[in-house]
Amino acid sequence: MSMLTPPGMGGKYRITGDVYPRMRRPHRRRRIVLGATAAVLVLGAAGWGTLQLVDVFSGGDGKTTTAAGKQADCKPAPKATAPPAAALPKPAQITVNVYNATPRAGLAKTTADELKKRGFLIGKVGNAPAAYDKKVPGTGLLLGAPGASKGIFSVVGTQLKGATTKVDARTTADVDLIIGTAFKTLDPKAAADAALVALNKPKPVPARC
Repeated sequence: MSMLTPPGMGGKYRITGDVYPRMRRPHRRRRIVLGATAAVLVLGAAGWGTLQLVDVFSGGDGKTTTAAGKQADCKPAPKATAPPAAALPKPAQITVNVYNATPRAGLAKTTADELKKRGFLIGKVGNAPAAYDKKVPGTGLLLGAPGASKGIFSVVGTQLKGATTKVDARTTADVDLIIGTAFKTLDPKAAADAALVALNKPKPVPARC
């Protein structure tokens, strides 16, 4: 009888020989663990792939591209596309009446002579009407028809900085320059010419982003 045979047992229950059965752990738990791990990996990969698809179709990367595109397109408009400036009259097309509203004698004549040298046409020259005599506190007043505000005032205004403007009921194209009490002299010709050039220079179209 073998030492492995329990007492009182024999016959077919007796264990004989030198080979003994080995006791092995069942493989079922290992399969469950491996299966669960594989399932987690598959689900994780599927979830990551889903997030990528959602990001693509929702335009996640498109925002950056769009913003970059706008910045790339946000450039000043070329000078060639700038709208042309409104046609302004030239000094030779403007008749200026020069009136002196100050107590100082001779200002109307000397001012009219200088304007003539700068290319303006000269109309009447003399003392200001009673409505304005000694009543223009600034450097001067430009007085003309309502249409003068569309260009004539701007052109004549380049010759005398600080001059104010006013319209009256006249229908002619001439304009009055009424010399005020703060007047000393017309602006230097170089400064007046530069102002006239800037007045006729078209402004560039602002960029739209």
